[in-house]
Amino acid sequence: MNDMRLAERTVDTDAKAIKFQCRDVQVWYGEKHAIKDVNVDLLDKTVTAFIGPSGCGKSTFLRCLNRMNDTIPVARIAGRMLLDGEDIYDRRVDPVQLRAQVGMVFQKPNPFPKSIYDNVAYGARIHGLARSKADLDGIVEKALRGAALWDEVKDRLGETGTGLSGGQQQRLCIARAVATSPEVLLMDEPCSALDPIATAQVEELIDELRSHFSVVIVTHSMQQAARVSQKTAFFHLGNLVEYGNTDDIFTRPQDPRTESYISGRIG
Repeated sequence: MNDMRLAERTVDTDAKAIKFQCRDVQVWYGEKHAIKDVNVDLLDKTVTAFIGPSGCGKSTFLRCLNRMNDTIPVARIAGRMLLDGEDIYDRRVDPVQLRAQVGMVFQKPNPFPKSIYDNVAYGARIHGLARSKADLDGIVEKALRGAALWDEVKDRLGETGTGLSGGQQQRLCIARAVATSPEVLLMDEPCSALDPIATAQVEELIDELRSHFSVVIVTHSMQQAARVSQKTAFFHLGNLVEYGNTDDIFTRPQDPRTESYISGRIG
């Protein structure tokens, strides 16, 4: 644990506005009770890390935040998840529109077999965010700049996105996610397939993005959670065991299960 560099605390995260309120959230996959009575508030313009052993429920809970579990026929969700006070599971909520507000970046980079430009422009097109080609050009450039990729690809926007390096592909996927101007960005193990240099680039990008979005990241790396997040939630066996400031979770955990995981005795 001594090699962990805790993310800088330049603001009082407790004073931040609440972006997501999650109350009594439960998830079943058929008969399997995957998430059990989770209650947590996720803050705006803050990076929150979900940590815990494999199969503990952290990715399942992450996918609840933009209703990705809707795509799994055997999944059933109970409880309330409020985004800016609105229940995202209300029958009047369109999941497609919700996913424009709550973007997602997956474990393995998954650029479309399209040009770099068309990858980033995809969401803006389907959601009608651009009224002209000039508008779309501006959205693409802004998103690529936001993903720290513009300078590397600005002269080859017509080339396929799958031809980029692994780290560039993941930043392209981040650009695609932020092009719809989401309010929340979900990241499920975004660096697990990347080399250390690309991982460092993505981590720097996450720190920059939190000035614009609420970022929630699932990671198996406690070092990464300590570096990039201001809040940390520890999951174990489908339960949210402990949630708080990252430095408190890693240096002064309140629950013995958290301390056992941080110290490597479980997991």
